Amino acid sequence: MAIATEHAQTAVRHLRRNDPALRPVIDHVGPFRLRLERNRFGTLVRSILSQQLSTGAARTIRGRLEALLPPGGLTPNNLAAINHSEMRSAGVSNQKAEFLADLADAALTGRIRLAKIGRKSDDDVIAELTQVHGIGRWTAQMFLIFSLGRLDVFPFDDLGVRAAIRNLHGLQDLPDKPTGEAVAAKWRPYASVASWYCWRSIDLRLRIRV
Repeated sequence: MAIATEHAQTAVRHLRRNDPALRPVIDHVGPFRLRLERNRFGTLVRSILSQQLSTGAARTIRGRLEALLPPGGLTPNNLAAINHSEMRSAGVSNQKAEFLADLADAALTGRIRLAKIGRKSDDDVIAELTQVHGIGRWTAQMFLIFSLGRLDVFPFDDLGVRAAIRNLHGLQDLPDKPTGEAVAAKWRPYASVASWYCWRSIDLRLRIRV
């Protein structure tokens, strides 16, 4: 499932008008394209596994973990069926194994209700998800953007977004919270879309350097 085209086009027009620093990125990258993750539980599992790891390492561990699961893939019941030792054998750290066990328990006992969570406000989604050990505000914000398709999330704690703001707005250092919020005020109500273009701008700079 993708963000509706009319919403994406409205967002891009708004950003071009309100933050000229984003215009060259939008021109180079093109239309906003974001396909939403359908497996909400799997998204949270992947987020936990990815913490403090390279993309490649996290992908390898995830593949090993999924190979241990019963048929049906990443579901709360299937993950709960894997014990701590089995998770460790897949390369999951002790701490992350505890986080994943807590996530499965939260989904199974109703501490988090992923089937209904999309009906809640952004703040309430964050409050619900951060009950789970290993899920902080940044992870919850990524869930809001990539699973729920919320268009006005500003993940200030994301290093890529802060680096892009620095680069695009000609700052000496990474922006502090007030500076970041001042830039994001120009983006609203489409801060998620602007953040997506910020990530793309970092990708562009890396490719150019190579």
